[in-house]
Amino acid sequence: MTTADDREHIGGLELEAEFERVPVPEGHRKSLRTVAAVWFGFPMILTCAVFGGVLAALLGFQRALLAIVVGNLVLFAYVGALSYFAGRTGLNFALQAGRVFGRFGQLLVAGFLSTLVIGWFAFNTGLTGATMEATFGWTEWLVTLLAALGFVAITFIGVRALSVIGMIAAPLFVVVAIIAIVIASEGVSLSGIWDYEGAGAGAAAFSLGAGITLVIATFADSGTMTADFTRWARNGREAVLAASTAFPIANFCAFLVGAIVVATGVVENAAVNGGNFVPLLANDQGWLLTVLAVLFVFVSLGSVSTHCLYNGAVGWSNLLHTRMRVMCLVLGAVGTIAATAGVWSHFLDWLNILGVFVPPIGAVIIADNVLAARREQVAADDMPIRPIAFLSYACGATAAGLLHYLAPEGAEAVVGIIVAGAVYTALALSLERRVATVEPELEAR
Repeated sequence: MTTADDREHIGGLELEAEFERVPVPEGHRKSLRTVAAVWFGFPMILTCAVFGGVLAALLGFQRALLAIVVGNLVLFAYVGALSYFAGRTGLNFALQAGRVFGRFGQLLVAGFLSTLVIGWFAFNTGLTGATMEATFGWTEWLVTLLAALGFVAITFIGVRALSVIGMIAAPLFVVVAIIAIVIASEGVSLSGIWDYEGAGAGAAAFSLGAGITLVIATFADSGTMTADFTRWARNGREAVLAASTAFPIANFCAFLVGAIVVATGVVENAAVNGGNFVPLLANDQGWLLTVLAVLFVFVSLGSVSTHCLYNGAVGWSNLLHTRMRVMCLVLGAVGTIAATAGVWSHFLDWLNILGVFVPPIGAVIIADNVLAARREQVAADDMPIRPIAFLSYACGATAAGLLHYLAPEGAEAVVGIIVAGAVYTALALSLERRVATVEPELEAR
């Protein structure tokens, strides 16, 4: 295995190496506080509050709350398991995928997700400009461009910068959210919020299972790629603890805030606008809250944008045998063009549909690592492709897809995870037994 330099020298800058193609060395692992900050500030963002409000509008507050709780518990188990193996081995997502899906299979799996998260970068960057125009009348394309440049610069610095923006984003969200809830709930009782039945015209067609899937799909992509963040943890236990700050804690809080704001009845067309509470701070509330609202939009959406760009850059740098920072600039440019051109507004439905088909990838990786823990296993990254991994993924994705189209009231993301993991386990154990039977026969000959 090749070794990586401890530092990268770019121009006059000296930056920490990102270990794109090798496990993070023990001496470069980071404290629980630092790794937790990377994950904690990621989901506690305006985007999740918007989706939480959509759930409340379509399901009513109580059913939305149930969907948020169940979805986050699923994410905790799913992301936590993937994080444990990342913290134990120091491998990023692309390296994990290579071991499970094979050398060529890695190109398909890691390339797919590393491209998908750039769509989320473009979406949230474009949303920054759109939010500022809708709230303050600022020029959308110019704000989007400036925001994109700032987000790319932060990502370029590396994982340490992600921990810093996370440390800022989470407490800022708490402060702004409390202010927004106080403003929104003026004259509204707690029982009124609790009994809120929903305002969306399509509420009757939206199910609890679909709500659970929405919660999972929101972080299906970066959640599956959690190893890019938690590989920096000192061990598997600390990696799980770091991930748990995001799921269920931070993500639950963000979704809940959006649901509460919508349940107060202050949001117009809540089924579409969701729990966007920024206008509450900007509408005749004084200059201090206006400044706070502006800061919040950039930090909140900047947090998710930088994390997604980092995921994509780490993945593609591994596949193309280059540096993370090179791919950060290339992919950042692609995402910026998509965001400033307005293409980002067409991404959301596509990204969420694909999110249903992403979790089976993580389920196969989890099942493989669980089985590897009970036996001595030869690394699969020497194989060009592993058919049982792709067959298991196909079964899980097919099951999720069929449920999505034939019975959308079901929790298709959960079904995809269970089916993919179960099929892989059954196939791998069957193959093990066959090898165990054949080898003695060959030796006897």
